[in-house]
Amino acid sequence: MEFVRTLLEQQPLMAVFLTIAIGYLVGEINIKGFSLGVGAVLFVALGVGWFAPKAAPAPMIGTLGLALFLYTVGVQYGKQFFLGLTSANGRRANLIALVGVLVAGVASIVIQHAMNLKLGYALGLFAGSGTSTAALQATIATLGNDDAAVGYSVSYPFGVAGPILLLYLAFMLKKPTIDMAAGAGLEYVEIALANPALFGKTLGDVTPLLPADVQIVARRSAHRNEPATPAIVIGENDVLLAVGPSQATLDRAREVLGVAAPGRVTRDRSDLDYIRIFASRATVVGRPLGDLQLPGDKASIVAQVRRGDADILPGPELVLEFGDRIGLLANRSDFPALRKYFGDSIKGTAEFSYISIGLGMALGFLLGAVQIPLPGIGKLALGLSGVLIVALVLGRLRRTGGMNWTIPLSANLVMRNLGLTLFLAQVGMASGPKFAATVTETGLLMLGLGAIVLLALAVPVLVLGLVVYRMPFDEVAGIVAGACGNPAILAFANKLGPTERPDIGYAMIFPGMTIVKILFVDIVGALM
Repeated sequence: MEFVRTLLEQQPLMAVFLTIAIGYLVGEINIKGFSLGVGAVLFVALGVGWFAPKAAPAPMIGTLGLALFLYTVGVQYGKQFFLGLTSANGRRANLIALVGVLVAGVASIVIQHAMNLKLGYALGLFAGSGTSTAALQATIATLGNDDAAVGYSVSYPFGVAGPILLLYLAFMLKKPTIDMAAGAGLEYVEIALANPALFGKTLGDVTPLLPADVQIVARRSAHRNEPATPAIVIGENDVLLAVGPSQATLDRAREVLGVAAPGRVTRDRSDLDYIRIFASRATVVGRPLGDLQLPGDKASIVAQVRRGDADILPGPELVLEFGDRIGLLANRSDFPALRKYFGDSIKGTAEFSYISIGLGMALGFLLGAVQIPLPGIGKLALGLSGVLIVALVLGRLRRTGGMNWTIPLSANLVMRNLGLTLFLAQVGMASGPKFAATVTETGLLMLGLGAIVLLALAVPVLVLGLVVYRMPFDEVAGIVAGACGNPAILAFANKLGPTERPDIGYAMIFPGMTIVKILFVDIVGALM
């Protein structure tokens, strides 16, 4: 064992990646549907740090990892975050989450005074119960020691398992009916025009009569198919190809237009055929579809955009991202020109601008270094929350002149998980000896305190959402996931409510509550 300890301490980078590998292996262990996932890296790192104290890597590795995590989250969710601040539902959801986070923060301070704990332990309980690595880093930076990592590691399991258990209990008690209409896919239907009131009108005149999320993408007239445009005049027995998010929505469109005519458009591909192309050229990425001038000798139309695992209804305002898969209706002779125009390279799912990331991260660190005077507290620096704030703004802007700020979803996830993993490994290895000593001294006490702080966070959100405001269960589940922060909670929320609402709620809540958690520990650390 002494040989292994010496080897780890002489090769700290090897120790880090060995810790990550073992951590992910442990995280895959599933016990009745529950697993630690990436959180297991922290616990393995604590063990490695206790076993080989000198194997801990430099703190800058952890800082870099967390900065990457925050930046990628902000860039991806910037649009949803600002939407949540401007819509009534979004403000209500953020308010509910804010109540839960603040109650948990107050609970951690009350516990600190009542139990005479170190402030770092109490704030670590708060950060771990909210599974907020950003708040953990902020606490460590504010207090200048690793005490918070001890409380964080003790309460983290409750921060993951507790909300999952509470959501399951709430689901069993409430037995909600989940509206499955909010799916992520698209449906198609062919409709023969049979409404005399619409004969001779243009599609531009007819579209306002249809459900808002239905789009006409093609027309068949005189045995020929053509892309639909607002200026096309439709007549009796013309067949229209409609796209929408659900069959129920398309049925409402069919009631307005006429009768179903399956196969009339799709069986004839002599004029229009379907092609799916990757968006990988910088000249099209970051631009709205309405600004694109599609090439080719004949007219083409974008019928579908697939981003990640979701189908998106195309509209003039939809901004393309690297790696989007564009579904087009076009003449086969124009396929080569369309492929060249969009790029059609699978590498686009992983390509991004290092210039934009470098500038964005630099601006974030600069903002984080700015000293903000607070009356009665002194000067407060945002720290790494500056990276998140800048990323949220850039994620909302998406493109500035020729600079594209977005990152392909696949590349975003890789960078995010790598950053989070590096941070957990570094912090765990650095605080391993202190964690072992604390657990030995306090026994189950710290575990129980972590559970109390978690309940203070999650229970108010559930009560306000389900009992006070009587919101849909899947929407509340998304708010719980966003307030608590861990992606494992979001995954479980999606199992209970397989709609897009949990994802939307998480996107609206998570960035803002991350900032609140960081500011809370910064202010409390400065005051106390």
